[in-house]
Amino acid sequence: MTVEERDWLAKVFEQNRSHLRTVAHRMLGSASEADDAVQEAWLRLGRAETSGVANLTGWLTTVVARICLDVLRSRKAHVEEPLDANTSAALGDDASDPEQEALLGDSVGLALLVVLETLDPVERVAFVLHDMFAVPFEEIAPIVGRSAVAARQLASRARRRVQGGAAVGSDAELGRRRAIVDAFFAASRESDFDALLAVLDGDVVLRADEEAVRIGASSMGLAREIRGAKAVANVFKGRARGARPALVDGDAAAVWAPAGEPRSVFRFTIVGAKIVAIELIASPTSLAKLDLEVT
Repeated sequence: MTVEERDWLAKVFEQNRSHLRTVAHRMLGSASEADDAVQEAWLRLGRAETSGVANLTGWLTTVVARICLDVLRSRKAHVEEPLDANTSAALGDDASDPEQEALLGDSVGLALLVVLETLDPVERVAFVLHDMFAVPFEEIAPIVGRSAVAARQLASRARRRVQGGAAVGSDAELGRRRAIVDAFFAASRESDFDALLAVLDGDVVLRADEEAVRIGASSMGLAREIRGAKAVANVFKGRARGARPALVDGDAAAVWAPAGEPRSVFRFTIVGAKIVAIELIASPTSLAKLDLEVT
């Protein structure tokens, strides 16, 4: 590798460092371990042949995910450690440290982090990559060593755990989450900003695929990622009048289907009584892979 090539790789890596650290932090819940994972990714980049890599950001994200999976599996192997020790390690040595608290608040939040700690490593990786970073299951599959279908099942199982544990499959739990989604769309249609805020977590994240952004950019001010309850509420205030209740992979969702043809799907991640993530899917290819039932 020439000096010029190494300098170029270093520049690209620095441009991606923040993203990679966020990925690692959401995977691991530990700022120090996230830094270690990013540093290891840099070392692997220096040893790899990347001249044929078209998407270096995607390549680096995959490398960091693999490193994090190894760390999570190593944690899992130490089964003799009590839950308190695992949770303490995930939160860092000093949970009262302001920087650490800010990082946790920016990633998944303490409540969600505790739930993530209960997931199997491959479930956690599949869930974080897909639900938090919109990585396609076809790209997640080789990371977790499963087929794309199996990777989707891993993320779905993790999502059910995150959204309510074993009881998530019960009619009562499904009804509770559908009521939260219904309340969200009622507030949206009625332009009730306060009611929208009431069902949104303060750190809620809205993610949209490229087709959804293309459709909603002018009318909704939609972007690939929007963070925070007020910002997300502003996007949906007075909108979504055509959304209909639906089930996606058996969970509460909504669909916009003019003339009966699904054009976009709204998926929700709900923790407790709050919506912590919304995924807006409009890509025909992605829609065709969903187990969608309009209710």
